[in-house]
Amino acid sequence: MKFTLKIGLAIALIFSFAACGNSEKDKDEDIRLEGYSSKAKKENVETGKASGGNDLSNKGIGPIKSMALPESIDAEMANRGADIFKKMCSACHKMDKKFVGPEIAGVTERRSPEWIMNMILNPEEMIKKDPIAKKLLIESNMAVMANQGLEEDEARAIVEYFRQYDKEN
Repeated sequence: MKFTLKIGLAIALIFSFAACGNSEKDKDEDIRLEGYSSKAKKENVETGKASGGNDLSNKGIGPIKSMALPESIDAEMANRGADIFKKMCSACHKMDKKFVGPEIAGVTERRSPEWIMNMILNPEEMIKKDPIAKKLLIESNMAVMANQGLEEDEARAIVEYFRQYDKEN
C-alpha cells in the first residue's frame, strides 16, 4: 500500500511538471522551490550527466562526511545494492536514461561517494541546500527525490552497485 501511494504521488508530480510547459518565455524566469530562488538558464539543461559539473570534492549535506572506498568492487555488496535499487529506486531511476529522476550511469564519475550517499539518505536537505542537487532539480525539470528511509548500509550497497555498473559500462 505504501509503495502504491509513492508511485501514485510520483505520477501526479510528473503530470504536474508536464503541465508547466517549456516555452521560450519560461527559460529565464525565476524558479522557486521550497524556500529558495534561482535564475535558471534552461539552455544548459541537464540530461543527467553534467549538471553541477563533475564536482567530486562536494560531499553533500547529511550524515556522511567522508568515505574511503576500496579500489576493488565488493561483488556481494554490489549484488545487494542492485536488489535494493530495483526494489526502492527503479520506479524513478533508470541506469541508462532520464526517467522521473536523472539517469544513474556514470554517477560515480560525476559525484563523490559521500554526495551520492547523502542524496540517498538525506534528499530533502540536499535539495534545499546543496548547490549541485538544487541545480540538477531545476535544470532537469524532474520530481523532487523522495526519502525512501534507507539505512546507511543499504545506501552504501547501492553506491557499490553504481561503482560496479560504471566500471562495467
